[in-house]
Amino acid sequence: MPKSRIRKKDDYTPPPAGKQAQSIRLTNRSWVAPVMLAFFLIGLAWIVVFYVTDTQLPIEALGNWNIVVGFGFIAAGFGVSTQWK
Repeated sequence: MPKSRIRKKDDYTPPPAGKQAQSIRLTNRSWVAPVMLAFFLIGLAWIVVFYVTDTQLPIEALGNWNIVVGFGFIAAGFGVSTQWK
C-alpha cells in the first residue's frame, strides 16, 4: 500500500506591526466602598428606627412596608458591591 504524503504546516507569521494591543484602562472605583456602606447603614437604620419607634417612623403611612424599604437599601448596597474591584 502506498504511503500518503505528509503535508507541511505553514510557518507562523506574526500579525502586522500596525496593530498594537490597546492597554486596558481601569477606572477609579474609590466611590464604591463608601456608597455600599452607606446603603447598608441606611437600610439597617431604617429597620431599627421602624422597630424602636413602634412603627411610627420613618414613614407611618407605609406600615410594615418600611421593612421592605430597609431591605431595599441593603439590597442596593449588595448591588453596588458588584462594582468593587
